[in-house]
Amino acid sequence: MTPERPRGVDAAAQVFEAPAPPMPDRGPLYAALDLGTNSCRMLIARPAGRSFHVVDSFSKTVQLGTGLEASGRLVPVAMERTIQALRICRRKLERHHVRRMRLVATEACRRASNAAEFIRHVHRETGLRLEVIPTEEEARLAVVSCASLVSRRTEQLLVVDIGGGSTELVWIDLSGVPPESRVAAIMSLHAGFEPSSDCDHPPARVVDWISVPLGVATLKDQFSDVEDDAARFALMSWHFEEQLADFSPYAREQAREGFQVIGTSGTITTVAASFLGLRRYDRNRVDGLRMTSDQIDQVIREYLALGPEGRRADPRIGRDRHTLIMSGAAILQALLRVWPTDRMSVADRGLREGLLFAQMSRDGVLSAEAD
Repeated sequence: MTPERPRGVDAAAQVFEAPAPPMPDRGPLYAALDLGTNSCRMLIARPAGRSFHVVDSFSKTVQLGTGLEASGRLVPVAMERTIQALRICRRKLERHHVRRMRLVATEACRRASNAAEFIRHVHRETGLRLEVIPTEEEARLAVVSCASLVSRRTEQLLVVDIGGGSTELVWIDLSGVPPESRVAAIMSLHAGFEPSSDCDHPPARVVDWISVPLGVATLKDQFSDVEDDAARFALMSWHFEEQLADFSPYAREQAREGFQVIGTSGTITTVAASFLGLRRYDRNRVDGLRMTSDQIDQVIREYLALGPEGRRADPRIGRDRHTLIMSGAAILQALLRVWPTDRMSVADRGLREGLLFAQMSRDGVLSAEAD
């Protein structure tokens, strides 16, 4: 399967349920659910100034894409795991009386031949209506979620979202946007990648975007027959790079001054947590962290030196990610090989946050003033 581009341009995994501290009861509640190839995650939040406060959350590894690479179908055991997780999400939505929500599915449901049957089954069993969103919407919502991490000095921006079944890359030219308007210009992309005529600031220009149908789960599955750990890693990395050939900035030499890479994924936050030596994950220390390419490379080398059993026992990686971390690291290494950069900004955010921002922006409930 070739990357999609625009025209023109484990069952035993631990469940993470972390309700935020109670907030004053003001304004409506919004929910965003992201059902991916590997995980089911949801946020419930209330608008707060220019952003939002999380009221409740849910995250579980469901491995919906198990067997998809080989059969092209979602298998019954994976679907049942997922429905169990979605029942928990439904109870949370009912408990909080949420009326405004978007519940979306991504690559596994885009690719599976029995996805429509699964979506109907989910509705019968849980009452939830899942919406399978296209790759472009997934890409731009990931970009919107990262807006606050964009530096005022950034003129060329690459946002990378490594998922379970696909990886989205978006290249944005901000050179024509005043520094003080760059975050707002990124936020405006929630409505589409084409420039909007009703903005009160110069628009961000999307140079190119691509959705590569390789994520941590699908890439791992494609090379599962390679027994040597280091050889498998190298092959995965080079294979991923080959998929970038049609991405227009692929062969462009990029000056480091004014260039920023923002990475959002479980892979990148795990690499950051490993670099920080966190035995217990701390989002406040990870989100917004800037890592040099040498620091990232050193963590990946440590992962390789550990081998499969060492990675399984490493508390920084975690039992629910150790089988996928090297495929994600292979993607990350390929990106840093193509676009060498002094630093990458780490984003513990993504599609769910983008969905919330888009809903709240559409409803006009976000303030133009700071919190």
